Amino acid sequence: MFEFFDNLAANLAFIFERLTWLSAVDILLVTAVLFFVLLFLRGTQAIALIRGALMFVVLVGLLTSLEVLPGFSWLMRTALPALLFAIPVIFAPEIRHALERLGRAGASRPNEKTATQMQDTIADIVSAAIRLSDRQHGALIVLERRDKLEEFIRTGVRLDAHVTTELLLQVFYPNTPLHDGAVVIAGERLVAAACVMPLSASGVLAHTPDRQMGLRHRAALGISEVSDAVAIVVSEETGSISVVQNGKMIRRLDMERLENILRAFFKPASRLGLSSWFRRTPSAHNHKEEEERL
Repeated sequence: MFEFFDNLAANLAFIFERLTWLSAVDILLVTAVLFFVLLFLRGTQAIALIRGALMFVVLVGLLTSLEVLPGFSWLMRTALPALLFAIPVIFAPEIRHALERLGRAGASRPNEKTATQMQDTIADIVSAAIRLSDRQHGALIVLERRDKLEEFIRTGVRLDAHVTTELLLQVFYPNTPLHDGAVVIAGERLVAAACVMPLSASGVLAHTPDRQMGLRHRAALGISEVSDAVAIVVSEETGSISVVQNGKMIRRLDMERLENILRAFFKPASRLGLSSWFRRTPSAHNHKEEEERL
């Protein structure tokens, strides 16, 4: 036992003797790359695949190191290059999603004109959401930011109307022709209703004990995963109001919190200081809210 620890200490000392500042920078860069890759893939099915792939690689490494299994070792060494080429095919959706999020990282704020118009519209949206919640009328309201949502707008009925509380209440009144699907709002205009949103494939909802969340919540998560839009969901079962952005959900919002979050997302760029570029999105400010999200 003591011999084992002596050898370990000697190996560590040998490593640290050869360690230079360039080696430290090299290690930090590799760590940063792996960290950001895992950060981009967080909440997706790729995490489970990566876990399985790592376990497979470790198992194969152990088995191929055994000299008593020459046939198996040859087979694994031969098949390993093919497995490496298969990685882009297996992880294609997650890689695309990660690149989309990376491309939106430098443009997380809406343009100033849209933000100014949205500030005047938020009061009507919040009022409608609260009244829909009181009546337990389900609703999905998608607010466009920088990413254009034209491909999803085409799936619905174009209205191009000025946003008012009464219009939103009428659209989401049960059993009316437009109450299913989402409304898309750009600036002060309600562009379309009954729009079909992509459903989230991240599997986040499958791990929550709260089963009152259905297709509206999956659609809200889905549109937030493929764009920088902000989605507001009113649960038909409980009347609970949620806000979704970038695959993160803040739930059980009251009128004041809902309005503060929306105004923070659509704060005009002219009012932002340089330090705002280093701030996180509103969905990550409160750790308690992070505990509530799906």
